Amino acid sequence: MKYHLLHLGCQMNQSDAERVRTVVERMGYERTDSEEEANLLGIVACSVRQKAIDKVYARIDRWNRWKRRRSLLTFATGCILPADRDKFLTMFDLLFDISELPGLPSMIGQYGVVTAASARGPVSSEASQRDEPGSGTSLEPTAFWKIGPSYSSSFEAYVPIQNGCDKFCTFCAVPYTRGAEISRSSDEILEEIRGLLGRGFVSFTLLGQNVNSYGKDRPGAERTFPELLREVGTMCDAAGRECRVYFTSPHPRDMSEESLRVIADHRSLGRQIHLPLQSGDDRVLVRMNRSYQVEDYRNVVARVRDILPGATLFTDIIVGFSGETEEQFENTRKAMREFKYNMAYVAMYSPRPGAASAHWADDVPHEEKARRLHVLSEELARTGLAHNQRMVGRTVRLLVEGSDRRAGYLAGRTEGRIPVRFASADSSLAGRFVDVRITSVAPLSMEGELHAG
Repeated sequence: MKYHLLHLGCQMNQSDAERVRTVVERMGYERTDSEEEANLLGIVACSVRQKAIDKVYARIDRWNRWKRRRSLLTFATGCILPADRDKFLTMFDLLFDISELPGLPSMIGQYGVVTAASARGPVSSEASQRDEPGSGTSLEPTAFWKIGPSYSSSFEAYVPIQNGCDKFCTFCAVPYTRGAEISRSSDEILEEIRGLLGRGFVSFTLLGQNVNSYGKDRPGAERTFPELLREVGTMCDAAGRECRVYFTSPHPRDMSEESLRVIADHRSLGRQIHLPLQSGDDRVLVRMNRSYQVEDYRNVVARVRDILPGATLFTDIIVGFSGETEEQFENTRKAMREFKYNMAYVAMYSPRPGAASAHWADDVPHEEKARRLHVLSEELARTGLAHNQRMVGRTVRLLVEGSDRRAGYLAGRTEGRIPVRFASADSSLAGRFVDVRITSVAPLSMEGELHAG
């Protein structure tokens, strides 16, 4: 029996998919990259972006056609909005929240393997719980974290520390797909990282929707984010080998000076800060319910530059948000020039059902959104190129990730997570740190020569 699992969306969904794989493989299923070979087909879905949800509908339509000629069982989990969930109930055999993952074997056992002649209709995890209250399906919202992931890499790991979101940005669906913020036990987090260090892992990314608000849902009963970061940094510093630790995504309102000083104190904590701006206009930020103004953001960036002068700065920006005028967009463009990002993930606004802004007019034409995205992409190219040009002739330390798309080259990332490729056919370097002298650059990447010796 074989399974195929597709994950869409953010790094949190990838981390969830690693736990889904563990559960499915414990049931005796063998992983396959071929959908055509699989008896069990699953998706860790993402309702946050329309493009991702379109992929779900395309996949399940194809899978359901295959049922006419062979036995299949399909399931979906992940970040799913209520409107999409209602549709999925009629399309997938099993539908469950990620918190219910420990009960997946019971759900599959109750449903059985679908056959072409089967007259049974789709069932959700809610239905299976009603039918079999003692089935073992867990309603404990953090129980799935106790499932050991089947990591996608042998040297890099995503480590979730928090789930859900309490910020309710008006453009965002996450509070409706993942619920309120829940902090994972820091003892569990530290135990997972300790175990990974013992297995030779060297790179860790702490995950959360608002990662730096970790512990605020359990004040006095749990470590704060800076305290957790300090313990992780201390543990990795003492590992006896080079390590890197990152976190994503923080909220500017919760980015404390204490966290930045903890990073400065520990060599294992990567000098890379992802600080979502979303808009450079105060009125748009109010409509987005971001809880800060541009001046507040500017002060955070100033602290980053002061305490971590060598750190790279990444961001997220939305163009064409409901009601965004040309003047407001120009303010975002000015902010791009001011903050000189190393990387920016710029997206065109699209309303998501359930989010507050879905009730507002989507009044910036698609063509104008595309133009604004292009303008900001050009701004990023200029600042990114200026940053990278200063690196020509310097030697940088890379964590090698594997083969580059260009034949005969390997690819890795600097401590600031800037991609670098270099000529080498030595695949054994993957997962190791190497020194590379930069010889040429592009706006968002660099190329170099492997340092001899």
